Amino acid sequence: MLTAMVTPFTDDGEVDYEGVRDLATYLVDEQDNDGLIVSGTTGESPTTSDDEKERILRAVVEAVGDRATVVAGAGSNDTRHSVELARTAERAGADALLVVTPYYSKPPQEGLYRHFTAVADATGLPVMLYDIPGRSGVPIQSGTLARLADHERIVAVKDAKADLFAGSQVMAATGLVFYSGDDTLNLPWLAVGAAGCVSVVGHVVGTEIAAMMRLYRAGDVSGALAVHRRLLPVVSGIMTQAGGAIMAKAALTLMGRSAGPARPPLVEATEREIARLREDLIAGGVKLPDGVVP
Repeated sequence: MLTAMVTPFTDDGEVDYEGVRDLATYLVDEQDNDGLIVSGTTGESPTTSDDEKERILRAVVEAVGDRATVVAGAGSNDTRHSVELARTAERAGADALLVVTPYYSKPPQEGLYRHFTAVADATGLPVMLYDIPGRSGVPIQSGTLARLADHERIVAVKDAKADLFAGSQVMAATGLVFYSGDDTLNLPWLAVGAAGCVSVVGHVVGTEIAAMMRLYRAGDVSGALAVHRRLLPVVSGIMTQAGGAIMAKAALTLMGRSAGPARPPLVEATEREIARLREDLIAGGVKLPDGVVP
């Protein structure tokens, strides 16, 4: 159970490093997370500087590094920059790297192979590939994943491609460990062999998702399904409106744990979106404190 952690900001848009430490502690100690993804998509990594990324990572390692696995986002659309981010993350104490498919430039599969290999060669840390063609513009094809699986440090895939059959084939043919990268498919991915999930809704229902995974692995499929169905409104409220980072921050605010505003070009959730989110959280069993006004 890993949550792709939001990055708390102050009201004037600066990184709130004390808020970073507090949120990391909350996610590990109260939301049952085994690990945290730092400076991923939900962490608004495109709008944080390299220095901020390093300081955010060090704050998380300081807060929970002895109790949880800390995975640092080290991907960009520039291979040299990604290598630099990876080396900095290793020095800052990360346990592993999350490396997204290079975006915008739409490299061919050979370009993807060379990019991921260069980043994996740069440090001694294990690497989780992040396959998200909806944002990157290109998928990591199964043949490319099979080639990358031969690298000793490329060990896992965060899949946001939603092709369970292709993922099943890759898992059957390689040693790559898959994680659901889409909260709408957490249980289906477990059913085809995924090891866990990298969640956004884990900010508010991490304990429940962890329980669902334990039930499934214990053979209680009907129990896991019951949890999956109970969480449907929460997943819908956070993942199908304004986007994960925006709505996760809105959900934390409703729970009395403000993570501050988003950085442009992201914006705050609207009153209408917050009203629906409140209804969805309550419908999913999330207990909200009285008197909290976003």
